Amino acid sequence: MRIGIDAMGGDYAPLEAIKGAVLAIAEFPTVELVMFGVQSDIETIAEQENLDLTNIEIVHCSQVIEMSEHPVKALAGKRDSSISVGFEYLAEKKIDAFFSAGNTGAMLVGSIQILKPIEGVDRPCLTSAIPRPSGNPGILLDVGANADCKAEHLQQFAILGSLYAQSVKKIESPRVGLLNIGEEDEKGSIVSRAANQLLRNTPEINFFGNVEGRDLFTETTDVIVCDGFAGNIVIKLVEGFYYQLMKRGVQDDFLNQFNFKHHGGGLVLGVKAPVLVGHGISKADTFVKMVEVCKNSVESNFCSKVELAFKKIAFQQNATN
Repeated sequence: MRIGIDAMGGDYAPLEAIKGAVLAIAEFPTVELVMFGVQSDIETIAEQENLDLTNIEIVHCSQVIEMSEHPVKALAGKRDSSISVGFEYLAEKKIDAFFSAGNTGAMLVGSIQILKPIEGVDRPCLTSAIPRPSGNPGILLDVGANADCKAEHLQQFAILGSLYAQSVKKIESPRVGLLNIGEEDEKGSIVSRAANQLLRNTPEINFFGNVEGRDLFTETTDVIVCDGFAGNIVIKLVEGFYYQLMKRGVQDDFLNQFNFKHHGGGLVLGVKAPVLVGHGISKADTFVKMVEVCKNSVESNFCSKVELAFKKIAFQQNATN
């Protein structure tokens, strides 16, 4: 298994990416790591920090996509950037998964334009882990890839999230909830009401019904579906609240689960290979977790299962028509 790392992505790049890669090689000996970035920078820092890169392949990339750059323009104008080249390797199956703590927009655009969505998936989506008291996180999607969604998109998110929970999280029949402003089916916007009815008639999922914001961190459901606008607000609100409590010295085991480093990052679901987007302030231990998340996704054959599921859905729809 070969996993690609964007060494130049993140606020502490490339140092923390390199340190994380070295730690990950020691922790996951069956994984081969391929690091994309400016080779001279990587090797100089490794020498300064006494980090052994012997078992890490370095692919030299002369350009870097900065955090503030426009994703589409950056990918088009910087074809030799670490993100662009990483996606080319992934699309050509030279690596099995790819992740970055860099420009989120560029990672999403690269997932769609270079790697490509799985046939039948209209809108790939971005996931986030949702801490729960049991210690087994739930899944929230979409959290930022699609600000505006139709009911059919939310239906696809539900299928993708359910497949991920089954394949990677090993939940036999994951309960899927629709984030809404009330539990009753008739509550919510036009889109959410239509999505509720679609989800109730989607045989591929175990639909629980509407869930409210107060249900996010309970064991009520395993997968919670929403549009990317609402999902992004949720995760950033929670992140901000977590940091405020940390500043005030609040210590609690459950609260500690809200530290993003325990979850690595968010997977992009619905594309042809595992892609993971990490937090910009990721340090070495978070890079190790990102390697683990990618490893688990590859080992579960998740993307192949999504492809088979959507082929089956397309076949059934054609048969009905």
